[in-house]
Amino acid sequence: MVNRSSTATESFRLDGRHALVTGGASGIGEATVRELARAGASVRVADINFAAAEAVAASVPSAKALHLDVISAESIAAALAQLDSLDILVNNAGIGHVGSIETTEPEDFDRLMNVNVRSVYLVTRGFLPLLLAAAQRHEAVGAVINIASVAGMVGVRQRFAYCASKGAVIAITRQLAVEYPKTLRVNAVCPGTVQTPFVESYLEKFHKDNKEETRIELRARQPVGRLGKPEEVAAAVRYLASDEAAFATGSLLTVDGGWTAA
Repeated sequence: MVNRSSTATESFRLDGRHALVTGGASGIGEATVRELARAGASVRVADINFAAAEAVAASVPSAKALHLDVISAESIAAALAQLDSLDILVNNAGIGHVGSIETTEPEDFDRLMNVNVRSVYLVTRGFLPLLLAAAQRHEAVGAVINIASVAGMVGVRQRFAYCASKGAVIAITRQLAVEYPKTLRVNAVCPGTVQTPFVESYLEKFHKDNKEETRIELRARQPVGRLGKPEEVAAAVRYLASDEAAFATGSLLTVDGGWTAA
């Protein structure tokens, strides 16, 4: 008889791997740090808020804080100088915006594209040499997992700039997958609406007077009738980072409560 509990603990292991998670100090990023560490990886909690990154790292034995401004080439170079190896890169840092094309000002659009898209380019390009060298340390090649969104796959009202930015992240994911088919695996996780500080700040900023009504609407647009949990997205990242996902590259893994299926 198969010992299912034993088999489960042996699946999706990341022992001996080195990972870096941008925006790792909160929300999906923090959950991902904890999940990758639980799988056996050594994880860098990379965040512009270094104090918050240190707090997360202090509670995860195999994690270390790393100051990183994802839109600064200088900051990325400084972070790179602190690393000797990297097997897994999770591009999670990002921001949101509410507005149609009519109400989205050029500076708003530029900010979204800078933080959500240009950062993926800068960070991946900066750490690419280490990622490409991963195969020399392990049988598996380096893995990049981009946190995109269902907003990059379908239209969402009042999310003009956000949809555009996440659609670009999906395009980046697919292009890199075909550019480095044998030396790098590149995939994206596309969450629906997840219960995170990101969502809470959105509710506070744009729906302060009708938070609960809006929260109900957010739940309802996902067929399962609830918001996602950061840990559910983190589990998908762990899978894509693992050897079990060796045949997965250029893939979009939706974790959206059925949103894109409806």
